[in-house]
Amino acid sequence: MKTVTVQSLPDYNYTMMINDGRHAWYADEPLDNDGNDLGPSPYELLLSALGGCMAITALMYARRKEWPVYEISVHLSHEKVHPADCAECTDDEIANAGNARIDVIRTSLSVRGDLTEEQRARLLEIAGRCPVHRTLETPPKFVASISTGP
Repeated sequence: MKTVTVQSLPDYNYTMMINDGRHAWYADEPLDNDGNDLGPSPYELLLSALGGCMAITALMYARRKEWPVYEISVHLSHEKVHPADCAECTDDEIANAGNARIDVIRTSLSVRGDLTEEQRARLLEIAGRCPVHRTLETPPKFVASISTGP
């Protein structure tokens, strides 16, 4: 089981120390949102987790196939759009959203290497099957609790 601890820092508005037992990093809000901009925002962390997973998954697949891939990068963006403005959304997604905004995550995979169009298409498909992508596609079950201290 993967675990991460996120802890507020008393001397900062929204800066959070994140620790997974091996690494430590920060999450924060930008200056224009009263943060200190000492780390990525929560949505930027989400995008980086997804992009990292997609790139690693595609690269692992390419290496197993011994395809000549020299570099893989993923560009990601996130926005919340009103249902009526969501060109990519299905009628069901729009109907289910009601008045709530829809989270739209766009990804673009860039591959440097001498590959056929079929191989490139396969890498895009494989990247979309990474574990983080699958978790986001099928919402996880959240189990929350609260305590009075560490």
